[in-house]
Amino acid sequence: MTLKNGIEYNFDSMKIMGIINATPDSFFKDSRVSDEESALKRALKMIEEGADVIDIGGESTRPGSEPIGEEEEINRVVPLIKAIRNVNKDILISVDTYRAKTAEEAIKAGADIINDISAMTFDENMADVAVKYNVPVILMHIKGTPKDMQKNPHYNDVVMEVKEFFKNRIDYALSKGISKKKIILDPGIGFGKLFEHNIELIKRIDEFHSLGCPILLAVSRKSSIGMALGNLPPEERLEGTIAVTCFAALKNVEMVRVHDVKENKRAAMMIEVLK
Repeated sequence: MTLKNGIEYNFDSMKIMGIINATPDSFFKDSRVSDEESALKRALKMIEEGADVIDIGGESTRPGSEPIGEEEEINRVVPLIKAIRNVNKDILISVDTYRAKTAEEAIKAGADIINDISAMTFDENMADVAVKYNVPVILMHIKGTPKDMQKNPHYNDVVMEVKEFFKNRIDYALSKGISKKKIILDPGIGFGKLFEHNIELIKRIDEFHSLGCPILLAVSRKSSIGMALGNLPPEERLEGTIAVTCFAALKNVEMVRVHDVKENKRAAMMIEVLK
C-alpha cells in the first residue's frame, strides 16, 4: 500500500486497526466516545497497546441505523482527528465515512486513509477526493444501505458475488485515477449478509488474495460471533473475536479492525511466530 506521502506501507505482518466511534449509538457501547478528551485517551491507549491504524467514525452503520447529517458527522470526527494528530504525528488514521466532504475535511485534519463502507458507491465525489489528496481507500462490500441491508439478503455464491463486486469497484477506482497500490478490500461482514454468508466469507477469506489488494477483515464483536457462541451479547464476544483474528492471521489477511487492540495484537503476534 502506498501512503499519501509516497511511502510504501509494508504488510509484513498482520496490522491491527483500532475502532473509535464518535457516536452515541454504535452497537458496542465500549467503543463509543462522547468528547475529544475521551477519544484522545482511547486513541493513546490503543497506540500504546500496538494499534497500527486508528479508525474514527462519526455515524453508526449498524443494521437499521438512521443516517445523520454531513455537518454533524464532520463535527464529530474532525476535532478528534486533530486532537490525535497534535500529540502523535506518526500513527495512521483512517476516517470511516461514505461522504466525500467528510473524507476531505478529515484528511485536511490529518487522516491518512478513507474507509468507505459503500466502496465509493454512495457518493460520486469520493474517488475525486481520494485522488486529490493521494490517499489509500478501503473498499467495503455492502448490499443495500445500513437501514435496510439485513432485510432478507440473498446470494447464490457469496464469495463469488463479493469478488465480482470488488473487481468492478477496482476497475472503477483505476478509471478514476486511483492506483491499485492504494486499494484495500473489506468483504463487509454483517453488511447485507446473513450468518451463513458471513461465516462463508470468513472461511474462504484467502480467496480474495487473488484480486491483488490487501484484505481488511472487520468482524470484531459482531452478531455472527454472538450467534456462533450461543447468542452472546457484544460484551461477551471478545474470545470469539480473537479466534477470528487468529484464523485470519493464518490465512495471511493483512489487517483486522477490532475494538480490543491489546488482546488481538498479542494473539496475532503469537500466530506470526507459529506460522
